Amino acid sequence: MSPVERAATVPLEHSAPLLPAESPLPMPVQPLHAASAAKTPLPSSPQAMALRRACVFGGTAVLTLLAAYQIWWVLRGNGTSVLEGVLLVLFIALFGWIAFSFISAVAGFVLVVARGNGRLDVNSKGELPRLRSRTALLMPTYNEEPERLLAGLQAIYESVAATGQLAQFDFFVLSDTNRAPLLAAEERAFHALRERLGDTQRIFYRRRSDNSERKAGNIGEWVRRFGAAYPQMLILDADSLMSGATIVRLAAAMERHPDVALIQTLPVIVNGRTLFARMQQFANRVYGPVAAYGVAWWHGAESNYWGHNAIIRTAAFAAYAGLPELRGRKPFAGTVLSHDFVEAALLRRGGWALHMVPGLGGSYEEGPPSLTDMLVRDRRWCQGNLQHGGVVMAKGLHWISRVHLMIGIGHYFTAPMWGMLMLVGLAIPLHEAGLSPSSLRLEDFSPATYWRGGDPERFLWVFFFTMSVLLAPKVMGFLAMLTDRDTRRGCGGAIRSLASMLLETLLAALMAPVTMYVQSRGVAEVLSGKDSGWETQRRDDGSVPLSGLIRSYGGLSLFGALMAVTAYAVSPTLAAWMAPVTLGMMLSIPVTLLTSSQRAGQFLQRIGLLRIPEETAPPPVLARARELRAGLA
Repeated sequence: MSPVERAATVPLEHSAPLLPAESPLPMPVQPLHAASAAKTPLPSSPQAMALRRACVFGGTAVLTLLAAYQIWWVLRGNGTSVLEGVLLVLFIALFGWIAFSFISAVAGFVLVVARGNGRLDVNSKGELPRLRSRTALLMPTYNEEPERLLAGLQAIYESVAATGQLAQFDFFVLSDTNRAPLLAAEERAFHALRERLGDTQRIFYRRRSDNSERKAGNIGEWVRRFGAAYPQMLILDADSLMSGATIVRLAAAMERHPDVALIQTLPVIVNGRTLFARMQQFANRVYGPVAAYGVAWWHGAESNYWGHNAIIRTAAFAAYAGLPELRGRKPFAGTVLSHDFVEAALLRRGGWALHMVPGLGGSYEEGPPSLTDMLVRDRRWCQGNLQHGGVVMAKGLHWISRVHLMIGIGHYFTAPMWGMLMLVGLAIPLHEAGLSPSSLRLEDFSPATYWRGGDPERFLWVFFFTMSVLLAPKVMGFLAMLTDRDTRRGCGGAIRSLASMLLETLLAALMAPVTMYVQSRGVAEVLSGKDSGWETQRRDDGSVPLSGLIRSYGGLSLFGALMAVTAYAVSPTLAAWMAPVTLGMMLSIPVTLLTSSQRAGQFLQRIGLLRIPEETAPPPVLARARELRAGLA
């Protein structure tokens, strides 16, 4: 009997109220095009922010101009054709994209290695501060398995209780569940949680019958009914875990800094069981700190919001983060899907500071178990981020908030741009070599030979410079990890962690053509008006039947094989040149099948690859959640 079926058989006889007395707080909808400009600077803003941003944006511009000049020199031989002009524009845009990440990662690398102080005087060491105000922990849920969800909440509750400050916190399960088999089971599982903890005064449950505005509407409805009773609210996801000490330190930071509306932690991805999930958690743990410290350094008090594992000042959120319906045509119009970016921009417009504290620790989440699950979630994010085209020019936004929105939009357009760059990079030498319907065979043809023809040394310099800038953030993350003894040991030591990085990079390269294709298709679907829907995420099992993989990736595999055969017919060297892309397409089914396997993940775990410290020495809140979930299952 499954946990849902078992919970559904428990009689429902409870008299304690599911909710506390209401304490309404108005949350007006914010207009996008009629507001005053964001106030700056703010008391909690770090020093020299203009200089920091000049370094990041100026460094990006310098690297991009240098690379653009070099590629222009390679192309200029007999004048610049239309195709060469297109290639130049695509190259400059894409190189600027990776250069921006590189410069930000350099700043992060320096900070991680130097062991800089925590932001807002928040760090994981020292005595816990005493709290004066109350905080609500909100766990929205949508068609999740109830026992698993509430086991995580119980682990958080017990961790908060261990701090001795449980009286300052209330816990809310905010349900948007709309599947009949889950509804009764969810409520019964909630009452079972109350009985296990012996607490009916701090743990509450509310289910909406109207799921309007999805997660943003779920949080907004709670704010309007109960928000006035709580100066802070801490937003969790269904897969979130946070230690009690971290939660107390975040609440204390909000008390110390009255100009701050939001503090975002860096969640560590944990509990990966499949090969794909273990790849994601290793990459997050090793490369993530360098990226997070870097962006926090130049974001300053204009940080972004990722929708969970963050603490928010309730009154500020109510006053400035009410989301409007977007105008236009579907799917751009309607409910804001990627609500977190927009909420952050509106809070900053209202004159509030937003900060990221990447070094705090004690914040965890889970990743998708397979490439297929990641791409399903990514399709929804694609639509949500492209919606931001209707927000980015809203009146009064801070310019860094506009940058956040544009980065979110640009992330999805880079996929079709990389595809176009590769196609144009092939079309130019094929055209110059005289490929035509009457002459489909080009003996000894090689794109590399063509591109090296004008200036071999400069061409090779551009190639290696581009690859270095692209891969350097991973290398910097690995080197930074080596400087921390506990993290290095937790990742299996220098040799195993190096092998893990190489394996992760190889598998990511094989999956890159699939991701590029699916993201490009997603952009096309959104632009054509197709909605992404709202599906429940899978948490543990990433397995997909072979028939499902064939439906999802069979066409792409055949397309890759056709490209490889056609390229070989033109020239074997051309086929070798295209192999990194065509091989990834042709192997999409077996690679997805392999990486979705728990058995493959468990094998790598046994030999110490793709390991993270939270796996070898689980923090108490993680260990407790696993124990509870195992017992309830």
